[in-house]
Amino acid sequence: MRLRPAAGLELHDLDVPDPGLLPFAAGSFDAIGPLSRADFPHRHSFYELAYVVAGSGTHVIDLVEHRIQPPALYAVLPGQVHRWCGADRLDGWILLFNEDFLHRHPEDLALLRSLATGPAVRPDRRQHRELVSVLRELTAEHEAGLDGGPSVLQALLHVLLVRALRAARGRGAAAAPPRAAGHPLVTRFTRLITESDRTDRSVLALARELGVSAGYLHEVVKEATGRTPARLIREQQTLEAKHLLTTTDMTIRQVSAAAGFSDPAYFCRFFRREVGRTPGEFREKSG
Repeated sequence: MRLRPAAGLELHDLDVPDPGLLPFAAGSFDAIGPLSRADFPHRHSFYELAYVVAGSGTHVIDLVEHRIQPPALYAVLPGQVHRWCGADRLDGWILLFNEDFLHRHPEDLALLRSLATGPAVRPDRRQHRELVSVLRELTAEHEAGLDGGPSVLQALLHVLLVRALRAARGRGAAAAPPRAAGHPLVTRFTRLITESDRTDRSVLALARELGVSAGYLHEVVKEATGRTPARLIREQQTLEAKHLLTTTDMTIRQVSAAAGFSDPAYFCRFFRREVGRTPGEFREKSG
């Protein structure tokens, strides 16, 4: 992985040196390296699955704290901000991949979103054994680098996601993915609204960039997520502002610009309407 600055937060990229290789990495926390347990807020341009089988601490995803209670599986989507706080003796598996790796099973996008929107998946003993078996096979296949390996890896990842969602539903941790959640337009839209260097985040501007009408975008996104595009944009801007207010010493004006607002005064009114506090009050209470 490599890092690049992004609106006050580090953005981790999945750096694949050979264009002929699939954008995929798998291994233990130690094998992936120190960034696999980074204790500072950061976001990814790729997907991450972390299956923790030992250790303690807290995993914070988009300001929500998840106390580590192994075994537990965490899904982190591109654009989400996360960090490992007070993590001690973490052990388990890390899988890193981007959307190109999912082209054989596009429905996996919906499975990933469903897993990421709920609490950590905590399997029972039987489910734990099943997940570990798939992860071991997946890691071994990745390390072997044999002919036909990519298709095997994609199939194993699909099996892992299906079984993880079964475990989540069994514990009441995740709902079934929405009917249209795997729609490619929704995937592109959610990726666009997390781009930190975007200045115009209006529904009309994003619809034009996606090559559809604002009405059609509204219809598809609402069916897929249960929320309107405008609501999702506001939620993303609010979340970005919260992260910057709590994890950086940027001024309110700088936070306003980074969250996509040209007028700091309007940003303050927006933030108070969405959060119930001014940006300054929120920073003070969260300090």
